[in-house]
Amino acid sequence: MAKILTLPDSHAAPLTIRAKALVFHDPQSRLLLDHVERLARSDATVLVTGETGTGKELIARHIHATSGRDGPFVAVNCGAFSETLIDAELFGHETGAFTGATQARAGWFEAANGGTLFLDEIGDLPMALQVKLLRVLQERQVVRLGSRRPIALDVRLVAATNIDLARAVVAQHFRADLYYRLSVAGVRLPSLHERQSDILPLAEHFVGVYCARLGIRSVPLSDDAIAALRAYSWPGNIRELENVIHYALIVCAGDAIQAQDLKLVPLQAPPARRAGDVAHGPHDLVPGVGGYRPRDERADPAPPASAPARASARERLPAFLGELLREGGPELFDSVERALVHAAFEHAHGNQVRAARELGVTRNMVRTLLKRHGLLGCEPPLDVGLGTVDGGPAALSAV
Repeated sequence: MAKILTLPDSHAAPLTIRAKALVFHDPQSRLLLDHVERLARSDATVLVTGETGTGKELIARHIHATSGRDGPFVAVNCGAFSETLIDAELFGHETGAFTGATQARAGWFEAANGGTLFLDEIGDLPMALQVKLLRVLQERQVVRLGSRRPIALDVRLVAATNIDLARAVVAQHFRADLYYRLSVAGVRLPSLHERQSDILPLAEHFVGVYCARLGIRSVPLSDDAIAALRAYSWPGNIRELENVIHYALIVCAGDAIQAQDLKLVPLQAPPARRAGDVAHGPHDLVPGVGGYRPRDERADPAPPASAPARASARERLPAFLGELLREGGPELFDSVERALVHAAFEHAHGNQVRAARELGVTRNMVRTLLKRHGLLGCEPPLDVGLGTVDGGPAALSAV
């Protein structure tokens, strides 16, 4: 039997954007689980990386559950708070520390004392807060806003991100010293298409969950549905698989889920597949089923070996920039920056998180650049932060 991790409150939060189940059936997944459980027995800070929807919070919860710590598990999304609030949310504040602070309040670090603090989307943390976080990790104590009295802490920190923090360090969007402190122990979660043997057990798990929720008898997956699930590229990972199964059970009219019941609509090829890697080769969209599969070499033969290889866009970039510099013109830097941000935003179909991942920067940086170049409305967005303590809602703040 494959081991399955689930969110403790998944039945009460059907609309959550988090992956709500993680299965360890594929050999690669079993090795990952062994690695995670070895790390859990230590007190080392853990950095969990992986695409959106791969189950990073589930891994963080499993680390806490197997660590032997008696304190609570507290989950905080760093990208959900406004920059003016996140300082007080993380570290707490005293009465009168700022306008509206009518009473003292403990921060998330204090709330997690004796347990584990999970900081999701750590790459969205502003640079000024990164300095304070580094000090807390080094000194094992926190100072509330408006106070000078340090409070000792015993907190295990697990951080997660879906961006490449090493690239963010090079781009000076993330502190190198904090990056090295966070990545004492690293866990990389593979995307769903990388662990084919996990797809069917996960699909069957979600079939059972939603059959019970919808109050219907168990509906099996037909052979053609199983084949379609395995052939699909799953750009949305586990979260997308859950939505696909939920929809299929709603529209299914027969005794089994058929391929036509599966709403498989890929947005784009995963980065590793877009360029055509050695393991998978170039991939095309398969009409009717969705996903990316290798081209049929008989129908689309490879170019002759003697044909010269065309330079990649990245290799042609220096020459192109040289031409721009020779042409000259006012505000060249702003023009190039605006064109790059606009292209990334358009390529991501207007999704800021995906645009940030493509550029290797944080979502806050993308939002700042979009506003700077007039590509996004100037009105401040509604910032809503939700923290959970042992799986339950802990705080909700909106600005």
